[in-house]
Amino acid sequence: MRSDLPLARAGQTVGLLGGSFDPPHAGHVHITRQALRQFGLDRVWWLVSPGNPLKSEGPAPLDRRMDRARVVMQHPRVEITDIEARIGTRFTAQTLAALIRLYPGVRFVWLMGADNLASFHKWEQWQEIFETVPIGVLARPGDRTAARCSVAATRYVNRRLRAAQSRQLPWVSPPAWCFVNVPMVNFSSTEIRARGDWVR
Repeated sequence: MRSDLPLARAGQTVGLLGGSFDPPHAGHVHITRQALRQFGLDRVWWLVSPGNPLKSEGPAPLDRRMDRARVVMQHPRVEITDIEARIGTRFTAQTLAALIRLYPGVRFVWLMGADNLASFHKWEQWQEIFETVPIGVLARPGDRTAARCSVAATRYVNRRLRAAQSRQLPWVSPPAWCFVNVPMVNFSSTEIRARGDWVR
């Protein structure tokens, strides 16, 4: 294993929370802590991306977002990583394929808020993502209905685990996904930037 990559052992369960984190905020922290508990994960990695292919305007410099993420998210089982920049992947499907090669035997779970599930069918190779790792979806303010009725949710409706089964998710062969309702906090990177609290 390369020394510049996070450590994980075969048999461990690792949640992957990807995004531009532009900026990272308390909402990211909240769903990370909820994911650790709801899905019974050993660890969560924040995958701070070099840039979001769905956004035309680039994010703040990667090192600035990484530094801020380390300030905001402090937990012994959470690691802040720029692994996509290090292994040279741009899209989530590519990243997952690379991680599975690099970490044989590790059980990865892709984590997302319900707002991302609502638009998930716009992601590059979105069905391949569903077919590669289980997906854990956490409720976000105002997005629960749209998420449950989304193209992706409809396509894989028969592969959805009940919320009561959420801790089994890392061990279920994909495609598999689980939507959990959690206490919600209303933070948005877009709103933070609009207020001028984070300047790119």
